[in-house]
Amino acid sequence: MSIYVCGATVQGIPHIGHVRSGLNFDVLRRWLIVAGYDVLLVRNVTDIDDKVLTKAAAAGRPWWEWAARFERAFEDAYDALGCLAPSITPRATGHVPQMIELMQRLIDRGHAYAADGDVYFSVTSHPSYGELSGQRLSEMQQGETAATGKRDPRDFTLWKAAKPGEPSWETPWGAGRPGWHLECSAMATYYLGPRFDIHGGGADLVFPHHENEVAQSTAAGDGFAEYWLHNAWVTMSGEKMSKSLGNTVGIPVMLERVRAPELRYYLVSAHYRSNLEYSEEALAEAAKAYQRIEAFVRKAVGAAGELPVADAGSSTSAARVEFSAAMDDDLNVPRALAVVHNQVRLGNQLLADDSNGDDGGRLAEHVALVRWMLACLGLDPLGAEWHTAAGSTEDRAVQVLGDLVEQLLAERQTARAARDFTSADAIRDRLLAVGVAVEDGPDGPTWTVKDGN
Repeated sequence: MSIYVCGATVQGIPHIGHVRSGLNFDVLRRWLIVAGYDVLLVRNVTDIDDKVLTKAAAAGRPWWEWAARFERAFEDAYDALGCLAPSITPRATGHVPQMIELMQRLIDRGHAYAADGDVYFSVTSHPSYGELSGQRLSEMQQGETAATGKRDPRDFTLWKAAKPGEPSWETPWGAGRPGWHLECSAMATYYLGPRFDIHGGGADLVFPHHENEVAQSTAAGDGFAEYWLHNAWVTMSGEKMSKSLGNTVGIPVMLERVRAPELRYYLVSAHYRSNLEYSEEALAEAAKAYQRIEAFVRKAVGAAGELPVADAGSSTSAARVEFSAAMDDDLNVPRALAVVHNQVRLGNQLLADDSNGDDGGRLAEHVALVRWMLACLGLDPLGAEWHTAAGSTEDRAVQVLGDLVEQLLAERQTARAARDFTSADAIRDRLLAVGVAVEDGPDGPTWTVKDGN
């Protein structure tokens, strides 16, 4: 299974709107792996672009240093949020020979032309142009600046002639640099071949970027993508989150408010084709929902031990079947998470019921299934992606804190069961005094570390 995902234009710090796409396609990749596919995933880096050049110049830094700095920031964000590493992360600047070859094929076939050092794609030469996005030729605008060499204002730029002070590469049509659309077609087909399975990216890329990609690729004779998937936006007050609007929330800032798995839960919990309206209240609610799941998993594993999580995927239980049906239905993660939460409630009932001597075995199987479901989403609290280096001081400190809090909560539950509410309240107050807030709910108590502010 081959997937190409449009990655970042590395112009600044990544925000949650940027990384939502990476997370959505990470979930798709994980589910395809569970289904038995060998998945190749290419996620590119646009490291040469008008925005990169403009921002680097404004900061007085070399463009290549600026791009490298923020490429690292994006990779750090993907890693922090538990994304599997792509099969490869190609940079646009490393694939200029492939771009030159593609332009030559287009010129030879009569679909592109050179003018004043630029190279343009002739939109009217390709009858199927507009089919992906549903755009009408009579109504479309490319969003490019006017150019004297264009035969038709609707034609789009494949190659930009060199300008003073900008980086450039030599071509048969003169020195210059690539246009955005050309880059992705050249990289996708170089790594995945002339026809591949899935092309993904944000809904804002459908036109002109993806429309232009499919046009130039098919005009050159490549089959290109068999399927297209587009994730919706993260919005704030109904507007798409973007740097130009000044309504972004950077990943480093977000990770000061919630833990990485909680942020991942928030960003993948909506259907990938639905807009996700950001608010601090919604983020806090998602964090609490994940904490309830995590509390059950840790309690259950502590009480019943661990069974191999992968084995739970072969379970014939109704819950596993229902979860799989949800994921097979266009990655319906909200429905899949509803199955998870229902199983957490049932698991908490098993934890509370110690009348059956076989509950330990049932509980171990139950929590293994819950963890398998969560692992499909990259959300298993005990998964390797949520741990720092094995045996590190930080990991050990978190584990010790969790063990101590769970022990005190067990004592509190015993006191409550004996109707010794004075002792139960005293335990709660002791925890609160050191910054641990306890919240009682229908699935049992959950705890969080309070914000130091």
